[in-house]
Amino acid sequence: MTRAVIFDLDGVILDTEEVWDAVRQKLVLERGGRWSESAQADMMGMSSTEWSRYMHEELGLAEPPEEIKREVVRRMLDRYAEHLPLIDGAKAAVMRMAGRWPLGLASSSNRELIDRALELSGLAPFFRVTVSSEEVERGKPAPDVYLETARRLDVDSSRSAAIEDSASGIRSAQAAGMLVVAIPNRAFPPPDDALALASIVLQSIRELEPELLDARSDSSRLAQ
Repeated sequence: MTRAVIFDLDGVILDTEEVWDAVRQKLVLERGGRWSESAQADMMGMSSTEWSRYMHEELGLAEPPEEIKREVVRRMLDRYAEHLPLIDGAKAAVMRMAGRWPLGLASSSNRELIDRALELSGLAPFFRVTVSSEEVERGKPAPDVYLETARRLDVDSSRSAAIEDSASGIRSAQAAGMLVVAIPNRAFPPPDDALALASIVLQSIRELEPELLDARSDSSRLAQ
C-alpha cells in the first residue's frame, strides 16, 4: 500500500528545464566557455555541486564551482521573481494527493530555489518534507535524495510513490524501490528504457489522481 507520495519539482510542478538550460547556456557563453548540445541532458538530475563542477571542468568556465553555483542560482531566483513557471494543473494535483497521503519533495534544485518556488506557488503547506540533492551525497540518478525524503517522512521507500519527468529522476526513484509515476518531460523526453521502469505513465499532471495509485496497489496485492 502507498504510504507517501514524493514529487520532483523541475519538470513536474515547474516548467523550468528550458529555463535552467537558457540560464546556464547564457552564463557559459558570456564567460567564454564551450556550450555543447548534450550539456543540458548531461546536467539533468545533477546536484548543484555536481553541475557547477561540470560547468567548470567540462564547459570551460574559469570560475570555481561554488561561484558558478551562486551566479546560476541568483539568475534563477531573478527569473522566479519575474514569473514562476507553474505547470498547468500541478497545484491542483498536489492538493489532491495531499488529501490522501503525506507529501515529500525530492529535487535537484538548490534549497533556496525549492523554498522560493513553494512559497511563490502557495504549495509550501502541502509538503511535510522537502529535500535538495545538495543535501545528500549523490544527485539523481542515484537514489539518495528519494531515500532521504522517505526517511524524513518516516515511511519505507518501497511504500512510496514518486512523480517524475526525466530519465535521471525515474532511475533515481526506481533505484530507491518506489512505485514510479512518469510524466515525460516534453522538452527533454526520457528514452524508452527509462520509461519502461515506470509503473504508470501519464501525459499530463492533470491526469494524476489518487485512484491511480490505489488501483496499482490493488493489482500488486492480487499479483502476490
